[in-house]
Amino acid sequence: MSDAREEYRRNGWWRSATFLDDLRHHVATFPEKSVLISRRVADGLTDVITYAELDRLTDRIAHGLIRLGVRPGDFVAVQLPNRRETLPLTLACIKIGARIAPQMPLYRHRELDFMIRLTEARVFITVNRIGDLPTAETAMTLAEEIPTLEHVVIVGGDGPPGALDFDEHLLDPEPGDPEELAGRALGPDDPFLILFTSGTTGESKGALHSQNTLYAAINGYREAYDLDDDLVIMTSQTSMHYVGLVMTYLTALTLGGTAVTADVWNPGLYLDLAAEHDVTMYYATPPFAREISETQEVSPRDLSSLRIFVSGSAPVPPHLVEQVSETLGVRVYALWGMTENGGVTMTRPEDPPERAGESDGTVVSGMEVRIVDEENRPVPAGEIGALQVRGAAQCLGYYLRDEIYAKSITPDGWFDTGDLARDDGYGGIRISGRTKDVIVAKMCFKLPVSDLEALLGRHPAIRDIALIGIPDPSLVELVCAVVTPTGEPPTLEDLRTYMKDAGVNEWFWPERLELVDAMPRTVTGKIRKVELRERFGAASD
Repeated sequence: MSDAREEYRRNGWWRSATFLDDLRHHVATFPEKSVLISRRVADGLTDVITYAELDRLTDRIAHGLIRLGVRPGDFVAVQLPNRRETLPLTLACIKIGARIAPQMPLYRHRELDFMIRLTEARVFITVNRIGDLPTAETAMTLAEEIPTLEHVVIVGGDGPPGALDFDEHLLDPEPGDPEELAGRALGPDDPFLILFTSGTTGESKGALHSQNTLYAAINGYREAYDLDDDLVIMTSQTSMHYVGLVMTYLTALTLGGTAVTADVWNPGLYLDLAAEHDVTMYYATPPFAREISETQEVSPRDLSSLRIFVSGSAPVPPHLVEQVSETLGVRVYALWGMTENGGVTMTRPEDPPERAGESDGTVVSGMEVRIVDEENRPVPAGEIGALQVRGAAQCLGYYLRDEIYAKSITPDGWFDTGDLARDDGYGGIRISGRTKDVIVAKMCFKLPVSDLEALLGRHPAIRDIALIGIPDPSLVELVCAVVTPTGEPPTLEDLRTYMKDAGVNEWFWPERLELVDAMPRTVTGKIRKVELRERFGAASD
């Protein structure tokens, strides 16, 4: 690993500086420039944090965390909507040598109990409620049940008895002693951020990152889209997730740009903010991208500042590329990545515009990808195989789950992503499904699941489509199409005819159709096919 680190530094993928160094540089260069614009919907207020104010907030929170007993190496758990507190909290943890453990807003007692026990977080910072979820009440229950959890801190006031007020305990107006912070800050290679995966297999693992593994991903993002301090970036994703925290907040901080967000998801509101603050770059998973596009079509806003629209976390259907381009007037790019390594492949400005619907892009600098068979041998061009990656943005491992992480590493040091992919024919990759999302139908053919879903997604009667394999005694697996219709539902024969007319081999046609009002999804928008298989997975009669 030491040789790899030297290579990463030699090539500029890793560095000796930290995010605190970025902050100091920008404070000296443009102290009154906005780094974060954050809308609080219920209060009707917009918080604007300049680089100078971010520096002050970071110091105050750092002293406050120390007063609460947070020590170097401790985890601080945070479950917040998109609010102004998250970015200075993140930097304050770096400043005092602590690690931050964001928790998705939708996590409930069961998930939080597992994650807080695993990390032995000493402090849990949240709000009273997130939507309908009583997050403060849950946090207090966890504090009673978990001996290591000493403090629950509530942002926004009015917390339950026993909880601490964020402003009172972490934003003391009296400046702290600078000596208290001396020598505590994390270095660029130290473990810093734990992000729990929310994948479709149901098993949650804590991917542990350093500032350098995150910087490598940010650098790949910057190079791919020629980003600089003119960046004004926005995403539909929560700041408790890699996309929201790293690819939005920390990317803006690193480059000297501005991040724009709101604490409630509403496509109309986000479009209003994008227009008002001249957003230049937007990231949204396909479901969010569709909502944004449909809302803009009904009530157009002036988005003339927007020049980059990135979609990922799932293959981007061709019709969605066309739809977003038409309604928002912006070029769409596709991205593939994971919590474990950020954005790894991306379509580029030099590609044809339609490429985002055909490919998940070419690899960013600092990372490598390969597509292999069961023996880790490269598959022939165009064939589907297991996607493996390695490089500077790869996480340090799974926290306290070394044996699980080791199972994902090949003998020659590649990380098995669990995704299936093929060569896209243009020097990049196209995701074809998950290793556990393979449908082996009829003559033991592996179906190109994502490609077929993209095709069926163009059917006018289909809003969402998921293909799953159902065990069948007469076949290897029966192909089941799970569909959310746009109106009058399609029939199975409609789908088969549609695929026939598109020239799809009949071995790939679905043998079964199930209709659902909405797809079960992970917090990042991926369809939870494990739930669909459990629901519809009985063997065919």
